[in-house]
Amino acid sequence: MDAAIQQNVDKWLNGAFDEEVKNQIRELQKNGSDELADAFYRTLEFGTGGLRGLMGVGTNRMNKYTVGMATQGYANYLKQSFPNEQVKVAIAHDSRNNSRFFAETAANVFGANGIKVFLFEDLRPTPELSFTIRQFGCQGGVVCTASHNPKEYNGYKAYWNDGGQLVPPHDKAVIAEVEKIHDVTDVKWSGGEANIEIIGKDVDEAYVKMVKGLSVYPEVIKEQKDLKIVYTPIHGTGIKLVPAVLKAFGFENVHIVEAQAIPDGNFPTVVSPNPEESEAMSMGLKQAEAIDADILLGTDPDADRVGIGVKDNNGKWVLMNGNQTAVLAFNYMMESRKEKGIAQPNDMVVKTIVTTDLIDVIAASLGVKCYNVLTGFKWIAELIKEKEGKENYVIGGEESYGLMIGSQIRDKDAVSAVALLCEMAAYEKSKGKTLFQKLLELYSKYGYYQEDLISITKKGMNGQQEIAQMMEDFRNNPPKELGGVKVTQLLDYQKQVKTDLLTGQTSAITLPKSNVLQFILEDGSKISARPSGTEPKIKFYFSVNTKLEAIDKFAEAQQKARGKIKGIIQDMKL
Repeated sequence: MDAAIQQNVDKWLNGAFDEEVKNQIRELQKNGSDELADAFYRTLEFGTGGLRGLMGVGTNRMNKYTVGMATQGYANYLKQSFPNEQVKVAIAHDSRNNSRFFAETAANVFGANGIKVFLFEDLRPTPELSFTIRQFGCQGGVVCTASHNPKEYNGYKAYWNDGGQLVPPHDKAVIAEVEKIHDVTDVKWSGGEANIEIIGKDVDEAYVKMVKGLSVYPEVIKEQKDLKIVYTPIHGTGIKLVPAVLKAFGFENVHIVEAQAIPDGNFPTVVSPNPEESEAMSMGLKQAEAIDADILLGTDPDADRVGIGVKDNNGKWVLMNGNQTAVLAFNYMMESRKEKGIAQPNDMVVKTIVTTDLIDVIAASLGVKCYNVLTGFKWIAELIKEKEGKENYVIGGEESYGLMIGSQIRDKDAVSAVALLCEMAAYEKSKGKTLFQKLLELYSKYGYYQEDLISITKKGMNGQQEIAQMMEDFRNNPPKELGGVKVTQLLDYQKQVKTDLLTGQTSAITLPKSNVLQFILEDGSKISARPSGTEPKIKFYFSVNTKLEAIDKFAEAQQKARGKIKGIIQDMKL
């Protein structure tokens, strides 16, 4: 056993930890060193998004002690930042195993530090937490969730007073405070229970009312109230609000996938509770097909991501990817507002640098300013704050199945997204079309864009080093050609430099530093490489585009684009 790992183990065995925890460590010692080493080889990092990891005993796991120590550091920073105020925080959690326990642990620590806590009575979607922070004038907030990760994981996301996740300078400053908590005895575990207030129904009602106000064409929903909707919460928090929001919008023909309706942290009907994966949506697809539905929607455990299924031109059910969903949603919010006469001259939309450029093209055509920010909704929230009072935010989103509609929430929101996607389906149905047909029309008008994503996981102690090495290799030796096309530009967001690889000329990138590389090809194709901030993964995003001469040539264009991406992937040896 490595000496540093052994030191961490000994600290837990001899420290102020529960006897049950110590017994679990002893069990791991008996069973061999690998699992024990992984549990103690480092301290679970409080990153810019908070904590996320496997649950269990150890410094590198999600448990009472890592959550408590993180909360103490965050509480210290909140009190330093707002010295003459009664600091308030809101806390929510999803359906995962231990999420309620972690939420109550955090509430007790905040309360013991003299901070007023608004704790939800039961599980709630992440976007409602963002909404609550703004509603109650909180300085911060926490949601206990590991989003779409497998059941073994949990997490802890920290928020600031605008309802968005932490951004500079607060993110690094909170990390610094968390790192100062060296021992569990540094944590105030109890004594402030009177500072905790349980909240629920009233906030739900305010949130539903807010989402209803996002509707552009309520009169169309009245005509299409029988739109046949199938919805699955995939054992998560969406069941708490999605049916209520759809009812408030006026939809009367909603079918819940009952086998996935009960919140359950074991996610018994799926391998992974992620609506990005077809397996997680398979039950919904079967039900949608069986009842000949108009649209299928699924949300992840904390209801911030949405997956969507529609029928193609041959009546076959297909799942849309996050880019396609974003294209439809952005276009609808810009086009329908213009058509209805409620668009503002200073309207703006926001997407991330790895999301399809088709949105930029559509926005330019409709005369709407489109901003590009780093990956993560915290950057969209930060831009809204920066432009407040000068520009009117309409919608934001990214390719990872996330949308944020309207400025009253500052994180991705699958609950409002489900409602708006159903409204879009109703709007197109009123014109005798499906959402799939609308998408093909957009491709035909603006160009066909095909995106793909490869996610490579490198587990264990060496995983992060292997990922770092991959990034350095691409940074120092960028490919000259990919898929038979010249690479003309390298955008290095870590160095904040854009390099013309043909001339050697450089220019500055004005976005904040981030470990992202982008290669731009001569034909407009774009490849992005980005290590995950929360998991031992590196993601590669591919985007190619071509003209779609006629809608009936879609399959041909799709096949050609897929072939192009395949060639690029082979050349990158991924």
